[in-house]
Amino acid sequence: MSNAELVFYTNPMSRGRIVRWLLEELEVPYQTVLLDYATTLKEREYLSVNPMGKVPALRHGDTVVTETAAICAYLADTFTNAGLAPAPGSPLRGSYYRWLFFTAGPVEAAVSNKALGFVVPEGRERMIGYGTYEQTLDVLEGAVSQGKYLLGDMFSAADIYAGSYLGFAMQTGGIEKRPAFEAYWSRISTRPAAVRAQQIDDALIPKESPAV
Repeated sequence: MSNAELVFYTNPMSRGRIVRWLLEELEVPYQTVLLDYATTLKEREYLSVNPMGKVPALRHGDTVVTETAAICAYLADTFTNAGLAPAPGSPLRGSYYRWLFFTAGPVEAAVSNKALGFVVPEGRERMIGYGTYEQTLDVLEGAVSQGKYLLGDMFSAADIYAGSYLGFAMQTGGIEKRPAFEAYWSRISTRPAAVRAQQIDDALIPKESPAV
């Protein structure tokens, strides 16, 4: 199955940049299908791939995967030679899943709600998955401070997902630039595959037409 064709649906100004980085880490051939927010993302052809009309998405042979964290987990488990996920049964497997989905769940929800001006009412923190924004960032800070990577000395798909989100959110102001966050992002964002993926996506961003 790992030899089946990989088709990557994306837009260079989307979470697809996370998947691009992971694909570049794998060093396997893949086809890129670029989609436009105003047109092709909502057309019938792509809605048959992802009815939500969002990117990224991945087709691997007859298998379709959507949701960025799910795509990262799928690719890491399918292309095991890249070593981007602990093997089943490894004591690191639990932490790998924990931080991958902690970022996809509590962190993203907390940051999005803060950007929208939503504050959890005092005493109602148990009703929401992340408790409070401050608590969520404190937990994430502890995670990126405990070693070189989220799994200690092992770089994984969890770092690609969490690190990408953290780097973007610090750039846009969604997450404060704590020293531990900046140090972690600096450690992983200079990886050759990360740099290569950024260059690919940056080159695909439409250039504004020159003023006449």
